[in-house]
Amino acid sequence: MKQTRRKFLQSSGLIGAAVLSGSSFTGCSGTSSVRVNGHLWIYASKFPPDWDSTPVLDQVFSDFKYAGIEGVELMEVNLRHEDAVSHIGALTERYDLPVTGSSYSADMWDPAQHQKILEDVELVVDCLHQLGGKNFGITVGNARRKKTEADLDAQADVLNGVLKICGDYEILPNMHNHTFEVLDDLHDLKGTISRVPDLKLGPDLNWLIRGGVDPVDFIRTYGNKIVYMHIRDQHENGKWTEYVGEGVTDFSAIAKVIKEIDFKGEVAIELASDVPPENAMKENWKKSREYVGRVFEW
Repeated sequence: MKQTRRKFLQSSGLIGAAVLSGSSFTGCSGTSSVRVNGHLWIYASKFPPDWDSTPVLDQVFSDFKYAGIEGVELMEVNLRHEDAVSHIGALTERYDLPVTGSSYSADMWDPAQHQKILEDVELVVDCLHQLGGKNFGITVGNARRKKTEADLDAQADVLNGVLKICGDYEILPNMHNHTFEVLDDLHDLKGTISRVPDLKLGPDLNWLIRGGVDPVDFIRTYGNKIVYMHIRDQHENGKWTEYVGEGVTDFSAIAKVIKEIDFKGEVAIELASDVPPENAMKENWKKSREYVGRVFEW
């Protein structure tokens, strides 16, 4: 990139003393067990269309701490605020709960957006690095159609740039799927892997199921590339559950194959809701964490 992040921030009016102060908030290091984080989508879903849960981050940290969740996975919008490092860093200290990563979504198949995406990724990744986060889950964007070879080539071009930025900041990128990446015999995902072989995977197991892909087979096939996973549950009718373990997902089979591949990465529980929850949110997180602990022995 020809423009440094500092110059970009200055030119866009986003520079802030807190962001550029060099502050660093490093979470506790993992043990031999897989670290179980939480992704804050259930809170962000209340803030359309930008999904910015920043106003309720205190509740996020409080609920996760109560439930025994070991780290917070943010969304990129949380890290675009000029006071993101100071605000979120204060929460990590108050609750003794680290930021472990962030998800990130953009239409990477569209060449017209590439420069904007790379500038935004550097801004977000820099803030994530200052907060001590490590994982960066990338969603490449839904074209609302089957992507062409040219789309996949363009997607790969910008992904290589994203990987370079992540390497500069010691961040571990992974490809986080929704359904569109795994439809048509994994057309999008396979096209990306073939073009960007160094990109690791961070599958969302529930989106795999909803895309018609057996998560056990997927993990067995791509286990050597998987560094992160999202865990969510659903009822037999396809509606999301309030907490993990309430539904019909065969987590015992998933846990077995994860042991087979000797998984050494991290996971995030991600709750979603089709209807208003009956339980307090912190209780749904606690039930989910306890279930994951029992079944996966984490």
